[in-house]
Amino acid sequence: MTAFPDRRLRRLRTTAAHRRLFAEHDLTPRRLILPVFVKEGIAQAQPIASMPGVEQHPLDGLADVVDEAARAGIGGIMLFGVPAVRDAVGSGATSPDGILNRAITVARDAAQGRLTVQADLCLDEFTDHGHCGVLDDRGRVDNDATLAVYGRMAVAQARAGADVLGLSGMMDGQVVAVRHALDEAGHTDVVLLAYAAKYASAFYGPFRDAVESTLDGDRRTYQLDPANGREGLREADTDVAEGADIVMVKPAGPYLDVLARVADASPVPVWAYQVSGEYALIEHAAAAGLIDRDRAIGETLVGIRRAGADAILTYWAVEVAQRLARGEDLT
Repeated sequence: MTAFPDRRLRRLRTTAAHRRLFAEHDLTPRRLILPVFVKEGIAQAQPIASMPGVEQHPLDGLADVVDEAARAGIGGIMLFGVPAVRDAVGSGATSPDGILNRAITVARDAAQGRLTVQADLCLDEFTDHGHCGVLDDRGRVDNDATLAVYGRMAVAQARAGADVLGLSGMMDGQVVAVRHALDEAGHTDVVLLAYAAKYASAFYGPFRDAVESTLDGDRRTYQLDPANGREGLREADTDVAEGADIVMVKPAGPYLDVLARVADASPVPVWAYQVSGEYALIEHAAAAGLIDRDRAIGETLVGIRRAGADAILTYWAVEVAQRLARGEDLT
């Protein structure tokens, strides 16, 4: 007598229609957020060599970028500024005339409520030493002095029209400091996205090209040790207690275990950032003929969703949204 399998799990995979119906997780454009680099003083978009397909945009071209993103149906854009001049205290971050604050206003006007305008709230793009805060007289990042600057930066971004502020500096107390500054200035409706579990990662390299980072040294005294998972959960818990509306895990791919643990415990939405190095690995491997580019993009994004991300920052946001609109199977 022939022995038959007790369970035939392949039934649910029989056809593409079966697989689509029974998929446990999927992607939708509204769950995708596009990081956008805006550079001061350029007249046309400039390609970023380490990130094929990604560009630094001039302020005059930003409205078109926002319009394309809005028409694709994605959830938002995250703006990063690349200033022409930097100084020790990141003055361009708090000035209403700084490139990032001007970009926020342009993006807000172009978006017309069709997507959320988000802004990076950190000093690394604006300081001549490249750190995420101001330095003390011994050259160390001064946590509490930095919080005061973050408060002024938050108010400037809110006045410029940002819907969401991405607190990415990893300073202790940054969420409560920014929330107090915003409330005192009357900006009680601005959403705070806390980069809660942001790791000191090697995967940020291409991003530093994109923002023309001047970093001297590293950020290991304030970003998380890659060996620590529980610490990421503790950071997220702390940010929620301080009033964060959303918490972030960054990078995404190497830290899916942390993402899953944060998502299981968090009472607020959890996002993940598929960072520049993750993007570049796929693009360069695909260009070398080593992997199927389109499937690899879809597989990594679905994996991030499966780990628990409610939304994903990814440089493929518009492309993937357009593929979804065409009914393509991403994986």
